[in-house]
Amino acid sequence: MTTVRQLDRGAWLSVNGSRELGISNLWPLARSEFCDCEITDFLAEGFVEIGVYPPDIDARFAGRCITCGTEGTTDWLTLGRVTDPDSGEFFGVDPDALHVPERRTRLSKPV
Repeated sequence: MTTVRQLDRGAWLSVNGSRELGISNLWPLARSEFCDCEITDFLAEGFVEIGVYPPDIDARFAGRCITCGTEGTTDWLTLGRVTDPDSGEFFGVDPDALHVPERRTRLSKPV
């Protein structure tokens, strides 16, 4: 079984007791409705919600675009995936890569 948690008041994603991804990363977002910038340079300031959408682990972040100053919450971003629930091995995404936030029409399982 894989455990997924937020730690330190939404500052870290923990998978099976291991801190895998923290806030304060700059996430370049394409095709984002967050702000009017062509590429949103999003500074993640906290996890708002983490969900499991097997095999993906997704999140919505609170933060701001450092280019235009818009503040708010992102749509869902994939943080990584657990390919084998028995071992719980987590493969995280590269926050520096270009990401496309998704609006979800169906709910992910909240953590």
